[in-house]
Amino acid sequence: MHLDVLDLRAFYYRTKLGRSTQRSLQQALRRLWPDTRGMTVVGFGFAAPVLRPFLNDARRVLALMPAQQGVMPWPPGGANVSSLVEETRWPIAAGTVDRLIVAHGLETCESPDALLAELWRVLAPGGRVLFIVPNRAGIWARRDVTPFGYGRPYSFGQLEKQLVKSRFVPERHAAALYAPPSHRRFWLQTAQFWERLGRRFDPQFMAGALLVEASKQVYARPPADGAPAAVPGPLDVLGGLARPKPEPVVSRNRDRLRPDAGFVRAS
Repeated sequence: MHLDVLDLRAFYYRTKLGRSTQRSLQQALRRLWPDTRGMTVVGFGFAAPVLRPFLNDARRVLALMPAQQGVMPWPPGGANVSSLVEETRWPIAAGTVDRLIVAHGLETCESPDALLAELWRVLAPGGRVLFIVPNRAGIWARRDVTPFGYGRPYSFGQLEKQLVKSRFVPERHAAALYAPPSHRRFWLQTAQFWERLGRRFDPQFMAGALLVEASKQVYARPPADGAPAAVPGPLDVLGGLARPKPEPVVSRNRDRLRPDAGFVRAS
């Protein structure tokens, strides 16, 4: 079940913990995708807090929000790029998205397989999708003071297995939110210190959020019987062509070569 857009907006934009969370996720994301110039970047769920850095260099940025969650205008003070969509039917042409971010979208959706199929459809061949999900082993998934305390938490292995099932290829993973989900001043002021320290250790047990990047790879369809496709050699590609047949040479002076040329038959 998706959270309400008003609750999400209140956390990320009106609390100090939300703004600290926003900053940590943006930094982790930009380490994975430092350059998106000329690309179409789309966010689904409530990805607006991590999309802002891409407004400066991406060719196009869209923030899609599911109908069960609700939508808000975004970004503030600029031309609106957010849109309300059905969870598994997006108004985007197939194969047109270069980078896709799913935040507060997968763990709260009603049908993960159907959502992943829609992600596959809109993603361009070779494109990348990044999932930001609650860490099953982390503290954030056990407390409901943040949006990461709702929905289905994941481990790296669980999420990657589900992605492979939906034809995605897991590429890289990272983590963020190493400080406890607390509104206390000490934890907020030292959040960046804990982020740097946490990256040196196993994120599976310390981080509040997991980031998994996957790609869409399109391969040639194998034969129906499952046998490996035969690749013809350089000369085999001409094997089906018939050899040219020599045409008879007709001389322009063929009459001169006839035995009776120049003679008149006796009547």
